Amino acid sequence: MKSNKFGYLIHEGLKSIFTHGFMSFATVTIVVACLVIMGSFTLIAVNVDSMLDDLESENEMIAYVEETLTEEEARALQSEIEYISNVSSCEFVTREQAMEEFAAQYEDDSLFEDVDSSVFRHRFIIYLNDIFLMEETKESVEDITGIAKVSAYLEVAEGFVTVRNVMSAVSLVLIVVLVVVCVFIMSNTVKLATYSRRDEIAIMKMVGASNWFIRFPFVVEGLVLGLLGGFLAYFLEWGLYDVVANRIMSGMMGSLLAVVSFSAMSAYVLVIYLAVGLVVGVFGSSVAIRNYLQV
Repeated sequence: MKSNKFGYLIHEGLKSIFTHGFMSFATVTIVVACLVIMGSFTLIAVNVDSMLDDLESENEMIAYVEETLTEEEARALQSEIEYISNVSSCEFVTREQAMEEFAAQYEDDSLFEDVDSSVFRHRFIIYLNDIFLMEETKESVEDITGIAKVSAYLEVAEGFVTVRNVMSAVSLVLIVVLVVVCVFIMSNTVKLATYSRRDEIAIMKMVGASNWFIRFPFVVEGLVLGLLGGFLAYFLEWGLYDVVANRIMSGMMGSLLAVVSFSAMSAYVLVIYLAVGLVVGVFGSSVAIRNYLQV
């Protein structure tokens, strides 16, 4: 008997989706619109964060070796440098290589014909794991015996830190605001749909139906509409993202920007969209009929 009752309530919830087709369509449309707006901004933030990571990975420090050290002695310092925790890798550059790289920056090679490579120093190009720790890493490298000085772009590192912090703060605030706005709009859309059925709820209440019995079909309806909205928003977001990404990659900005592939994020986006659609649909339906149960 209970199973029949449960099946009846589910059937009523599904049937009401088609019975009140226009309001169901409006609810799904609002869910899709809100999720796409919120998701689009979130994906922009993800791409900006990825671009900052790429820029950070290109940062490096140059450690100059003492002039008195031979090439063999200088090379022996590599293991000490790589032992520092924040050092990803380092590359040894001889005096001769340094001179060649310097001369390559000028069109007229004859300017350096009489220049001896001894005016340059052996050096290490050091790549870091975390740009935020550049200053501490610089101090650790300078403490190594045989290292004369370290050249590090601390201002650039600080700039990256500032940009990352600002982007994180702005993204968090805007995403929270968008979530609140989306929930408010979707909840009120569900309430509007429920308002048109207030007489139906009142009659059921007066003939002795329990609050749970009345509420359950609305919850089923909200759950289905929320999941449907999440699915549609996911595919719409996928299409829009690919169109914009292809435009960027085929245009002038394609050589400067690396767009994160949607397929790399698709599973996360789908789960989040379905979860948000489900929660908002169920929550909105439950809250929407609360006032109409007070008969």
